[in-house]
Amino acid sequence: MVDELKTLTKDFVETGFLIKSNNIFLKNNFFIESGLVENIAQTCSIIAGSSYFNDGDERKENKSEVIGYITAIKSVNIYTLPKVEDSLISNGKMISRFDFENYLTCTMKGEIRCNNVVMLDCLLNLFIKDIRHER
Repeated sequence: MVDELKTLTKDFVETGFLIKSNNIFLKNNFFIESGLVENIAQTCSIIAGSSYFNDGDERKENKSEVIGYITAIKSVNIYTLPKVEDSLISNGKMISRFDFENYLTCTMKGEIRCNNVVMLDCLLNLFIKDIRHER
């Protein structure tokens, strides 16, 4: 649920997403709450998951296959819901990160805006695991 990666650093990410009429998170032409949470989780996971990949150098072999989970939603505020054909701008900031062997856990602060209006802000924990090393 991310169409465009706008910015990515080691502790910040910004993405864009257009809500299309065939999205599974629609009800009465509104993008529902669980869709907003899924969008911000996928946005935030880009930072954590990116460290497992080849840094954009396609000549290197990718030795990771990751899976991620939301382990906790510490806070979430949903102020209003966007509609079909609205464009979301989502960003995440890494607050803390702990790496151990083939997994990591992190705390992220996230925000979603539409037409410069805040739709959601949150604080969540993610767990990312490299599953290729388990096989």
